[in-house]
Amino acid sequence: MFATNTLVRWYEAEQDPERLLPILSTYLGHVHVADTQWYLTGSPELMKEAMRRLERRWEDRT
Repeated sequence: MFATNTLVRWYEAEQDPERLLPILSTYLGHVHVADTQWYLTGSPELMKEAMRRLERRWEDRT
C-alpha cells in the first residue's frame, strides 16, 4: 500500500512518476525497478490519477 500511495501522491502533486519510480524502488530495497511492480495495486485513486494524466496528454495532441 505504501508504494501505491506514494504514486498517488506524486500524481496529485503533478510530479513525474516515471522519473521518480527508481527512487521508490531504491527506497524499497529493490535492485530493479521492475521488482517494484509487485508492490503496486490498481487502487481506484491510482487509476483515477493515471487516467487523468493520460486524458490530458491526449487533449494536448489535438
